[in-house]
Amino acid sequence: MVTLNLVGGVCAVRASRGGNRTAWLMVAAGQGLIVATNTAMGSGQFWLGSACGMAMYATFALAALTFPAQALRGWALAGLVGETLAVLGCGFMFVWYFVLRPHLAEHDWAHWPLTVGFPLGDLLLLIGIAAVVLRGGLNASSPPLTLLVGGLSVFLLADAGFNAIGDDGNHTTGPLAATMMGALAALCVALASLWQAAVAQRGGQQAAVMRRQWGAEWFSYLPNAAVALGLALMIVVTVRHGQLLTWGGLVLGLIVVTAGVTLRQIVSLRESRQHETSDPLTGLTNRVGLDRQLVRAVRRGEPIALLLVDLDGFKAVNDTYGHRAGDMLLVEFASVLRRSVRGTDVACRVGGDEFVILQREVTEAADALALARRILATAASSPVPVGEHAVVARASVGAALAVPGETADDVRHHADIAMYQAKRAAVHGVVLYQAGMMDRRADDAALGRDLEEAVESGQLRVLYQPMIDLESGQPLGAEALVRWHHPVRGIVGPLDFIPVAERTGAITGVGLFVLEQACRDVQAWPDHLYVSVNLSPRQLQDRTLVPDVLGVLRRTGLSPSRLVLEITESAIVDDRIAVPALETLRSKGIRIAIDDFGTGYSSLQYLSRLPVDVLKIDHSFVAELDGTRQGSAITEAVIRLAEILGLTTVAEGIERPAQADELRALGCQAGQGFLYAKPQPAADVTRFVGALLR
Repeated sequence: MVTLNLVGGVCAVRASRGGNRTAWLMVAAGQGLIVATNTAMGSGQFWLGSACGMAMYATFALAALTFPAQALRGWALAGLVGETLAVLGCGFMFVWYFVLRPHLAEHDWAHWPLTVGFPLGDLLLLIGIAAVVLRGGLNASSPPLTLLVGGLSVFLLADAGFNAIGDDGNHTTGPLAATMMGALAALCVALASLWQAAVAQRGGQQAAVMRRQWGAEWFSYLPNAAVALGLALMIVVTVRHGQLLTWGGLVLGLIVVTAGVTLRQIVSLRESRQHETSDPLTGLTNRVGLDRQLVRAVRRGEPIALLLVDLDGFKAVNDTYGHRAGDMLLVEFASVLRRSVRGTDVACRVGGDEFVILQREVTEAADALALARRILATAASSPVPVGEHAVVARASVGAALAVPGETADDVRHHADIAMYQAKRAAVHGVVLYQAGMMDRRADDAALGRDLEEAVESGQLRVLYQPMIDLESGQPLGAEALVRWHHPVRGIVGPLDFIPVAERTGAITGVGLFVLEQACRDVQAWPDHLYVSVNLSPRQLQDRTLVPDVLGVLRRTGLSPSRLVLEITESAIVDDRIAVPALETLRSKGIRIAIDDFGTGYSSLQYLSRLPVDVLKIDHSFVAELDGTRQGSAITEAVIRLAEILGLTTVAEGIERPAQADELRALGCQAGQGFLYAKPQPAADVTRFVGALLR
């Protein structure tokens, strides 16, 4: 045991670094004093052994205090002192009544190191142990420190046992039990030192910062428990010694005062803990609270889903309306989350415009998807009034279900991948993580760098998909579609590079290139045909949109009546810029179409205030057409709405003659799709149109 203590202490000191090195150096000194105490006592040198023993207690106490104190400054350090003093005061009351008072009354000074010195040393140990416990030192991330505190606690129990039964007349049982417990304590300290040395040598130096652990919050109530024990002792002593008349009223008053102060401290503690885990703006749980609950849920194997929610276009709201409006939007969206989740779920704001939902009791993926869609729909129907305008919170959601064997970090990573895919789609929707789903962020970053040169180096090509009059079968125009002929990757589809262009800002250059090329190509077609060109959400927020479009028309000489600009119904983030711009373009004779109509939210609200000429029925609704009323319900509703508003309807994605027949019967005026023609170069469109017109 002697060798083990010495070797363990030296190894721990040599392997540790920084503040931990100082603490473990004191532990090593304490281990040396254990050896000195045992040696002196074994050779009959009582006073030397007693002095070494009391020094051992002081050294270990100082070492234990160093672990949490080294990471604290100012008021935090003062708070630690106050907490440990409360525990010390309670311990001193018990030591005074049961140990010191009898000793002073008997005037037995022959063995005062044992009867007085060692109990006072135990009080010092109590301070150190309390400091570590109150700062969350007992946790799985610091096993050597936990084992060290366990060993020091055994020292306390050994002395308490010796004081209780050591002098009861049995001169074998008491000392033997105390000796065995002391040996066990020394063994724990030695093993803790060796463990620390092994951990540090592997590069896993234990952090010096002590923190309250998740699930060990009762530690913080230890000072209150000490106060309660002290008051209980005062009551017992007062009653036992018949001092009710003298001390009863005073003790009762002290109990009331202490109870009031304790209650206030408990409330402050809970408020502080709530502040630690709550977002001050929205009142939702913050990242700290989320991490605690997520780790606990994953550790318990609960069936959960994690939904990452990112507001789309939030920066534009801040830039246009100001940060106060942005805060209002965040608060309203937090209210949407509260209304959308169940009581067992946890809604969180983890920073900026990023929110997270920890959904519990998830039985299948449909549960997470249903919650995400409910959130999106509720947010879209809850516009935030900002002056004379209304700002709608639109978002993209990435969802991931926890799988047995995964860690909390795995679930977060999967939800993050799904979120990125949802942002790439740019349709304010939800993506559920699937096994094998790739993290596209690094690849997209490289694609973004290549895209900067794509326009200037002529890598972009414009194709056209003809639009046909469903009644006569005659051509009406064509939609311009861009393709990227990458020198290394080959043909890159728009679904892969358009979202990247949106995020990097390259979409402005790409969009103007497509617009100008389309305006030049359409002039080779018959005069009654038009070209339809898509505008991205980013272009709609650009204040130069109107002069850019009109400049293209001037340069190409194209009549405004032969140009249709397509926007998605969810592309309007700032209607103070986009709506006036569209109204100006429409006043110049350019028509405006809403693409993918019905796939977003608040469509009717947009129709009521947008300058629109054409509604394009999304291909997903066309695919549902099967000759039944159920299959045609949404498509028919869109067509009837367009008739009431005096708008033209164009159906996308027509692939079968039966679909064209049903659309024609429902009153749809025009359509496009593989049934008529695939996207093709301008020269092929010229031949295609010529064949139809002959």
